[in-house]
Amino acid sequence: MPASSACFSPASELRRVALDCLLMADPAEKMAAVAAMADAWHAGQLQLEQTAPLHTDAPIPGRPQRPELVPPLAVGRRSMATGEGRAMLIHALSHIEFNAINLALDALWRFAAMPAEYYVDWLRVAAEEATHFGLLSAHLQQLGYAYGDFPAHDSLWEMVDKTRDDVLARMALVPRTLEARGLDAIPPLRAKLAQAGDHAAAAILDIILRDEVGHVEIGNRWFSHLCLERGLAVRPTYAELAVRYKAPTPRGPFNVEARLRAGFSAEEISALQTPPQAR
Repeated sequence: MPASSACFSPASELRRVALDCLLMADPAEKMAAVAAMADAWHAGQLQLEQTAPLHTDAPIPGRPQRPELVPPLAVGRRSMATGEGRAMLIHALSHIEFNAINLALDALWRFAAMPAEYYVDWLRVAAEEATHFGLLSAHLQQLGYAYGDFPAHDSLWEMVDKTRDDVLARMALVPRTLEARGLDAIPPLRAKLAQAGDHAAAAILDIILRDEVGHVEIGNRWFSHLCLERGLAVRPTYAELAVRYKAPTPRGPFNVEARLRAGFSAEEISALQTPPQAR
């Protein structure tokens, strides 16, 4: 049964449905499918088979032909002085949230034998990211544009793909590294949009920041869980993974309050704020 259906058979399985959603290319269809999946889970219409082996030969993730994917430096500047510049920024944020739907779905289906709470957490993330994308894409339409009208880059998904074989690396380098950068970036972006008079966009960023704290906390919590399970120390393990997978180095200024709420320790934040030559 298609994941976009509002009704699921008693035999429908959450991870399998998440994979079906991930493979969908049309953004509107994917949003509707994720919402239906979340509703079906909460209504008791989906089973969870944590150890079921899943596989697909289809390209991952499903995505539309547009936007054109280019290197990050080729995306273009986003000046707040023009309507097009503000639309380019909203488009870039929309693309991040579309990728975030996919990364949550990938975390949900790909990694077997995790505790049941892990899958429920990532289902929540997928549903909230779909809401974020819907808010941003609707606002983009109000500005006279649509998702796909501007080029975008793929650096977020590149790290998702690089960590496909190890859930420990995935938790370390996607939610608690790349998504955590959003905690730092959103407040100044919100201020620029509000100063430019786009208070609707600023309100959307308030919602995204609120939810992203929880998403990063989920990554932090499961990274710590996996470190404990494998007998690994959190900070040295993170440092080793960041080097092995060539993760970007977080750069300030840091949203300390949001990072603390998202589960980073005061010691970790202090280390981030220490210049490399002084470490």
